[in-house]
Amino acid sequence: MKKKYLPAKGFTLIETLIALVITVGAALLLANAWSGNFLRIRKSVIYDNVALLLERKAVEIETKNRGKKLTEIAEEEGNFGDDYPQYRWKFSVQPFEMPDLTPLLINKSSGTDEMLITMLSKLREITNKAIVEGSITVYVKSGQKEISFSVTTYLVDYDSDINLTGGI
Repeated sequence: MKKKYLPAKGFTLIETLIALVITVGAALLLANAWSGNFLRIRKSVIYDNVALLLERKAVEIETKNRGKKLTEIAEEEGNFGDDYPQYRWKFSVQPFEMPDLTPLLINKSSGTDEMLITMLSKLREITNKAIVEGSITVYVKSGQKEISFSVTTYLVDYDSDINLTGGI
C-alpha cells in the first residue's frame, strides 16, 4: 500500500517572509507618519505662542508709549517670565523714512507741477518727524538654535509740533 502524503497545514517559509515584510513596511509607515505629525504639532504650538506673545507685547509697547514724545521712546528687551521660559523679546526703534515720491510726478512731456512737488516734500518732512518705526522681535530657543519672529509697528506722535510754514 502506498503512503499518501497529506498537504501541510502550516505556512511555508516564503509566505512567512512576505507577511513579515508587509508588517515591517506598515510599521515603518506608521512610525514615519507619527513623527511627522508630532513635528507639525510642535511647530504649530510654537507659532501659536509666538503670535500671542507678539500681539501682547505690541499692545503693551503701544500703550506704554502713548502720549510720549518720539525721542522718549526707548529700546528695551526682556523675557516672558516662568510661563514661557524659552521665549524672549526685544524692541528696537529707528526713524521712519518716507520714500521720496517726486520722481513719480515728473512728467517729461508736460513738465512738473512745482506746487504738488512742494506739498509732497512738506508731507514727507512732516511724516518723518511725527512717526517712528518700532520692531518687536520674539526669540524662541528650540533645541540648539534660536529662531526669531518679528513684527513692525509705527508709533505716531500726534502732539508733535509741526511747522507748516515755508512753502505751503
